[in-house]
Amino acid sequence: MGLLSKKDAKLITDPLADNNPITIQVLGICSALAITAELKASLVMGIAVLFVLGVGNVVISLMRNIIPSKIRIIVQLIVVAALVIIVDQVLKAFAYDLSKTLSVFIGLIITNCIIMGRFEAFALANKPWQSFLDGIGNALGYAVILVIVGFFRELLGSGTLFGIPVLGDPIEMTGVYALGYENNGFMLMPPMALIIVGLIIWVQRSRNKDLVED
Repeated sequence: MGLLSKKDAKLITDPLADNNPITIQVLGICSALAITAELKASLVMGIAVLFVLGVGNVVISLMRNIIPSKIRIIVQLIVVAALVIIVDQVLKAFAYDLSKTLSVFIGLIITNCIIMGRFEAFALANKPWQSFLDGIGNALGYAVILVIVGFFRELLGSGTLFGIPVLGDPIEMTGVYALGYENNGFMLMPPMALIIVGLIIWVQRSRNKDLVED
């Protein structure tokens, strides 16, 4: 028997497409707008949420039978806050410049609707392994959208990927700039992230008519 049953596999695959936390559940939009001007920041934020949600779901699941119902939200906040502190300290130790770029948005993972939503809706009612898979699946679904948005915003707005010029040199007019291309500064503004997310939603719903609301 494989490591993952069909039901377990769906916990990972569903959030990647037809139940994506950003484009379908419309959660975590704020960070998608705020930190996706650079692909590197988008990727690191996705990895941070992957760690927090994957580990956090397991911790909440392990504690689900001993957490008093009246204080469950407080317990969930303490768990996610502890994990976010770990992420923040690791970034400051090994990627200080990037930690300054992400700045307050790492701390705001604590209030990310995706994380608190999965704690409340899934981890409190399921076993640790399934909770871990659910956390990984939803975090990957979140990260995929951030990376897609970050890719197009940095490429079209700055002509770079991970800070490396890929379209040529706009000063020396090499590459596509020799053809008259100019970077679109509007791509670096938060509203453009919303437009890209909207385009992704349109593509998803064009492919799967079941997602279209009556």
